[in-house]
Amino acid sequence: MTFRSNFKMLALAAMTLAAFATTAHAETWAPTATKATAVASTARTAVTHISTMQAGTLTHVVVALKLRNKAQLDQLTADLMSGRSHKTLSSQDFLRLYAPTKEQVQAVVNHLTKSGFTNITVSANNLLISANGSAGSVKTAFNTELHTYSVNGRSAYANVSDAAVPQSLGDVVLAVHGLQTVHLHHTMLKKLDAGTAARTLSAVGHNPTDFPTIYNATSLPSATNATIGIITQGDMSQTIADLNTFTSNSGYPQTSVSTVVINGASSDTSGVDEWNMDTQSSLAAAGGTIKQMILYTANTLSDSDLTTAYNRVVSDNKAQTINVSLGECETDAQSSGITASNDQIFQSAVAQGQTFSVSSGDSGAYECDTSTTAQSYPAVSPYVMALGGTLVNTGSGNAWSSETVWACSDWQSCQQSASGGAGGGPSLTEAAPSWQVSAGVLGSSTKRGVPDISLDADPSSGALVLINGSPTQIGGTSLAAPLFTGFWARVQSANSNGLAFPASAIYQKAAANPSMFHDVTSGSQGYSAKAGWDYASGYGSLNVANFASVIGSGTPPPPPPGNVLTSGVAVTGLALSTGSSKVYTIVVPAGRTSLTFKTSGGKGDADIYASFGSAPTTSSYQYVSDGSTTSETITIRNPKAGTYYLLLNSYATFSGVTLIAND
Repeated sequence: MTFRSNFKMLALAAMTLAAFATTAHAETWAPTATKATAVASTARTAVTHISTMQAGTLTHVVVALKLRNKAQLDQLTADLMSGRSHKTLSSQDFLRLYAPTKEQVQAVVNHLTKSGFTNITVSANNLLISANGSAGSVKTAFNTELHTYSVNGRSAYANVSDAAVPQSLGDVVLAVHGLQTVHLHHTMLKKLDAGTAARTLSAVGHNPTDFPTIYNATSLPSATNATIGIITQGDMSQTIADLNTFTSNSGYPQTSVSTVVINGASSDTSGVDEWNMDTQSSLAAAGGTIKQMILYTANTLSDSDLTTAYNRVVSDNKAQTINVSLGECETDAQSSGITASNDQIFQSAVAQGQTFSVSSGDSGAYECDTSTTAQSYPAVSPYVMALGGTLVNTGSGNAWSSETVWACSDWQSCQQSASGGAGGGPSLTEAAPSWQVSAGVLGSSTKRGVPDISLDADPSSGALVLINGSPTQIGGTSLAAPLFTGFWARVQSANSNGLAFPASAIYQKAAANPSMFHDVTSGSQGYSAKAGWDYASGYGSLNVANFASVIGSGTPPPPPPGNVLTSGVAVTGLALSTGSSKVYTIVVPAGRTSLTFKTSGGKGDADIYASFGSAPTTSSYQYVSDGSTTSETITIRNPKAGTYYLLLNSYATFSGVTLIAND
C-alpha cells in the first residue's frame, strides 16, 4: 500500500475519529514519559506559533515499550559494570528475558489500529512500535493535540499537553515519539575559521591517520575482529565514495561498508562533513582495518528517527562500538520521553556488550541555549561513553606534546557557531551512576558528570577530513567521539570482543593507573580543568597503549592463520600507513642456532619488534631492529623452541616491502 493511498484512508478515518474519541476510552488515562513540548524562543532559536494542526495531517509515531524484569536487568548491567560478571547477553537472551511479551506488544498494536494508525511495525526486540497516522489519530490514541510552529523559519509541530495511554496500557507503554519536531538533534561539528586559526597558531590540523601515533595506539593490532557502527542521516553516497578514496590514499584495504536505512531513504547531503569525519576518523583510529562498518542512517534528526536507529543497532547486535556525534539539550530530551526510552536502549546495549561513544557537545557547559549550565543528551546517559574535547599540540613525528581544554570564555562565546567549546558539566536530568559516585570525583553532586574522557576536538588541531576529494579541517567533539570509537574497537578486537562497558572500568581503575591518561589541567569551558577528573575534560585524554594494558588482558590474541610465517618463504608486497602495524608468528623447532627476521625492498620506514611467547608492542618487546628504512633485520641467537611473535610497525608509510623469516 502506498503512502498516498494511506493518506486517502487517513483523511477518511479522521472524519470519524472525534466520535471514536468520546466513546473508545471510557477507562481513565495513564501518563507516559512524554510531556508537553516546551516551546519558547531562546538566544539562538526564534519560535512562532502558527495554528492547531489539522486532524487529517499525516504523522509518524514511535511508541516505546517498557522493559520486562527491569530490576533483574539493572542487576545484570550493574554486575557487568562493576566487573563482577563478564557474561553478556545474546539478542535471543534479551528477547526471552527482558523484552516486552508478544501479548503486551499486541495490546499496543490493537490500540493503535483502533485509533486509526496504519503501517504498524514492531522492532525485532519488541521495544519499539512505529506507525503512520494523523493528528486526529494522535489525539485519539494519546489524548494530546498537535500544534504547528515556525522554528527559525523551519516548519515544525509539537504536542501541547502530556501524552497518555489507556490505563490498561500504563504498565506497557513508556513514551511516545514523533509528537514534536520543534527540538531536533544536531551534529557536534566545528570547521576551522580564520579567527580561530589566528588565536592558536601553535596547533595544526592532522590527517586522521596521525591520531594513533598522537595517542599511542600504534602498538595495538588493527581492529580486524571488530564491527563499527555509526549513526548517520541522509544520503551516504558521497561519504562512502570519500571513505574509499581515503582508504586508498592511506594505504588501507578497502573497508566493507553497509548501510541500514531507518524510516525511508533521504536525499539530504547537508551532513556530509560530519559523516565523513565520523567514518574516516573512526577507521583510522581503529588501525585502518576492521571487520565491517555499518552506517545506521536515519531519515531525519528527529527524536523518533534517531531512537529507531539506536534501537536497530541494539536489535541487530552486530557492532561492538557505535559512534554518535549528535545530541540535544538534555531537558528537551527528558520532557519528550527520549531520556527514558533511549536510556533503556543504551542499557540493553551494555547488557549485550555494545558501547555507544557519544559527543559531549560543542557549546561548553551551556548546551541548552541559556546562561544556565546544562548538558547534551545522550552524552549524559549513564549507559554511554561521553567524549569531551581538547586542543592537542604535537611535536616531531606527530608525538603527543601537550593538551588543553577546548576552551570558551563565557556562555555567549561557548554558544557561538564559529567558536564553541567542549561540552561538560553536571547533568540536570540524570542521576550519577554508582561507578562514578564510588570514584569520588563528583564532590557533593548527585548528578551524572560529563565527559568521562576527552580527545582532540578544537578545530585548530582538528582532522583534515577528505570531502569530495579535498581535505577540510574540522573539529568538534564530533571528532573526539569517532576517535574513541576506533580506539575502543582496537582494544576490543585485541581482547576477542570480550570487554564490558569501558566507562565504569575507567573510573574503577583510574586512581591506581594514572598512566592511562594525559591529564589535562588547563583551560575552561564554563568549568575549569584541574589535576585529576574534572567537568572540563573528564580524566583527560588517553594513552591508548597503557589504557589497553590496564582495561584489557594486556596481551593481544594470536594473529589469524594467514599471518603465520614459514621459514624461508617471503611475504611480499606489504604496505602499511603511518602508525599501523601487523603481527606475525613463526613456530621454531628445538635445536635451531639462529632465527632471523628481515625486511627489504620498497620505500618508507618499517620497524621490526619481536618477542617469544606473546605479541610485542612498540614499548614492550625483547628484540627490535635498528634503522629508518625498509631494510631492517633482527637476529636471535639460539632461539627457544616455540612461538615467536613479530610486530611489523610502520614508523612512516611504507609499500612494496618484503618480509622473510629464517631459522
